Amino acid sequence: MVNVGIAVRDLEATIAFFTDLGLRVLGRDTVSGDWADTAVGLDGNHAKIAVLSTPEDDGQLELFEYIHPDAIATRPTLPHEIGMHRVSFQVDDIDESLAIAARHGCYPLRGVANYQDVYKLTYLRGPSGILVMLAQDLSATPQ
Repeated sequence: MVNVGIAVRDLEATIAFFTDLGLRVLGRDTVSGDWADTAVGLDGNHAKIAVLSTPEDDGQLELFEYIHPDAIATRPTLPHEIGMHRVSFQVDDIDESLAIAARHGCYPLRGVANYQDVYKLTYLRGPSGILVMLAQDLSATPQ
């Protein structure tokens, strides 16, 4: 897999959210032209994009904000719906990560769960309604 692509309302706000959680920007661009129309299957495709990477370089997000045509707002995905579900990140300290998310106005859907003392995890709504799972591996946490 190369990356997961996510269309967003506000590229800068979404970059700020994910970089505050520890991802880094690999590059930015604006894409348009016949090649972009053909690749995506959308006439007049014109978007600002950014590619972000995890600190370990084992995963990438490609974020894109449409300039043309206008983006179509949809309702956020629910956890039990078929289709694109969520992006998930392992974090060193879930409480610290939730404090960072809160600074962006993003909070857990219900709370933080403890799965058999192996993981603490939660789902939250990130920018543009992106469903994000944060998980802390308790076996990797110094006691």
